[in-house]
Amino acid sequence: MTNARDWQGTVGKSWAQEWQRTDTSFGELTPHLLATIAAEPGDVIVDIGCGAGELSIAVAQTRLQASVTGVDISDDLVATARTRSALPNVCFLQADASQWGPQSERPDLYISRHGVMFFPDPPAAFANLAKVAAPDARVVFSCFRKPSENVWATSLAALLPPTAPAATERFAPGPFAFADPDHIRLCMAGWRDLAFTPVDFAYVAGAGEDPVGEAMALFRRIGPAASALRNLGDAERQDVEQRLLELVKAHLVDGRVSFPAAAWLVSATSDYRNG
Repeated sequence: MTNARDWQGTVGKSWAQEWQRTDTSFGELTPHLLATIAAEPGDVIVDIGCGAGELSIAVAQTRLQASVTGVDISDDLVATARTRSALPNVCFLQADASQWGPQSERPDLYISRHGVMFFPDPPAAFANLAKVAAPDARVVFSCFRKPSENVWATSLAALLPPTAPAATERFAPGPFAFADPDHIRLCMAGWRDLAFTPVDFAYVAGAGEDPVGEAMALFRRIGPAASALRNLGDAERQDVEQRLLELVKAHLVDGRVSFPAAAWLVSATSDYRNG
C-alpha cells in the first residue's frame, strides 16, 4: 500500500529520477486522457498529483490562455517538473491536494493522471477540492481498473514471494484503490454526474535501443517488484530478477516491452455551492 509518506520519501524520489520511463509507460493512455480534457472548458486548471509534470505541461501548451498549476506532495517530483518547462502559464507547487486551496482564482477544471488514488481520506479530499473550486467546476482523471485487467500487475505479482494480506481499510490508498466505480462514487463527496469511460492500452515498460534493459530498469525502481527486490536477500533477489528478465523478454514485441493494461477515465461536476 503506497501512502503519502512513501511519496514524500523513497517512492517519490524514484519516480522523479525515472520520469522518462514512467512517462513512456503511460504513453498510450495519455493521449486518451488529453482528448477527454480537451473537450472540457476551463482556464484555471489544477493537476492533482501532477508527478513529474507531463500532463500539466501538455495542457498548458494547448491552452495558452489558461493558467495550469501542478500540485504534488513529493518535493522531488515537483523539483523535476519545474525543470521540464519554461512556459509562462504553468507552475508547480508542493502541497497535499487534499488540503490545498487556491491563493487567488478558484479552479474551474481539475485534471489528474493516476494521481487521486493515494489520498488517505478520499471523501474529505474530494470534498475539499469541490469546496475550493469555482461553481460547477469539472474534474477529469484516469485510474487503473481492477488488477485482473492489468496484465503488468498480475504478471509481476506472480513473480514475487507471497506476503501477508494487508489490513483491510475502507479507503486504503494504492494503485488499484479506484478500480471499482461504486467505490469511486463513495469517495467523491461533493461531486455529481460521474461518468466512467473504460480505456484499454499497452503499458509500455521498455522501448528505444534497449527495450529489455529499459523495462528491467523500470521494474527495479518502480512498482511492486521494486519494493519487493529492496527487501529480499541476495539469493532470492537474483532468482526474482532472473524470472523478471524472462517475463520481460516474453513481452518483447516489435522493439518494445509492453503489457495489456486497463484504466478508467472519470469525469464529474462539482456539487458545492460557494457562498
